[in-house]
Amino acid sequence: MDDSDKELLNEIQWTFPLVTRPFDAIAKKFDTTPEDIKNRLNQLKEIGVLRQLSAIFDTRKLGYTSSLVAMEIEDDKLEYVANQINRHPGVSHNYERDHQFNLWFTLAVPPGADLKEELEKFNILKGIKKVRMLPTLQLFKIGVKLDMVDDKKHDVAPSEEKKEIKNVKFVPTEVDKDFIRELQKDMEIIDEPFVKAANNLGITESELFEKMKYYEDIGVMRRFAAILRHRQVGFTANGMIVWKVPEDRIAKVGETLGSFPQVSHCYERPTYSDWPYNVFSMIHCKTHDEAHEMAKTIQEQIHVDEYQILFSSREFKKTRVEYFVENSFSLEEAISAS
Repeated sequence: MDDSDKELLNEIQWTFPLVTRPFDAIAKKFDTTPEDIKNRLNQLKEIGVLRQLSAIFDTRKLGYTSSLVAMEIEDDKLEYVANQINRHPGVSHNYERDHQFNLWFTLAVPPGADLKEELEKFNILKGIKKVRMLPTLQLFKIGVKLDMVDDKKHDVAPSEEKKEIKNVKFVPTEVDKDFIRELQKDMEIIDEPFVKAANNLGITESELFEKMKYYEDIGVMRRFAAILRHRQVGFTANGMIVWKVPEDRIAKVGETLGSFPQVSHCYERPTYSDWPYNVFSMIHCKTHDEAHEMAKTIQEQIHVDEYQILFSSREFKKTRVEYFVENSFSLEEAISAS
């Protein structure tokens, strides 16, 4: 990747033009040709840097229930258990982390399904010693943006403003579900990429853009943007910083953490007798030393003394949840066959 590629990736991780010929609009911004932009993006896809270009939806706004789950697994069963868990369509991220709780994954289930029941389906797997369900109690921030241009790095300081979302209750209709199924697909890098989606939905492009804008205004669609593969672009030190925050400071500390550009996700989660950390924040760095330094700089500004960084040492699964396409899930067949 050269500097132009990095500038391009920085741009489209956060804003992508919702117009008939988006690559023309991007080319104009970078003073180049649409062909150059398309060629670069196709090349970045081929080398595995650009994972997809699509709408990014808010799981909870769609009526899904989700949770982070921590498990303590016997070391010799870790890979087996992780691979079985990966078979669940609602599991999008699954990592080994350097902790007693050595497997961490997210599980989402559609409206009407019971999250706890789905999680209990994994109980038949051998090797699981402990399970801790860590659902979101308060969401302070969600939105990964990997800064590809080193000399444009922000100061580690709470400088971002929170985006205002209209508070509208959203219950997806069958028409909405069709839209969501279509918009979550990886977009083709062609001159007029939205035409296909509009045709598939039987509407005009103007109606498609209008609907996308509405979804964004009410927070159903967080944004339409590029999603990168962290490790392929050098962000191999993905650290989950867990903080033990006094109860009366959780909201304030969470809001402050969420305003650091370097923090991609920030949540309040429940505690247990063997897990005292209640605020979680994700950072993405190129080295462990950089991550430790960043955590220390953040710590000095939020004044929370007790924290740990849990690094992901192995990635078992990383994908997007495919909304409104699930089938029922069972492990019984796989277990009896193994």
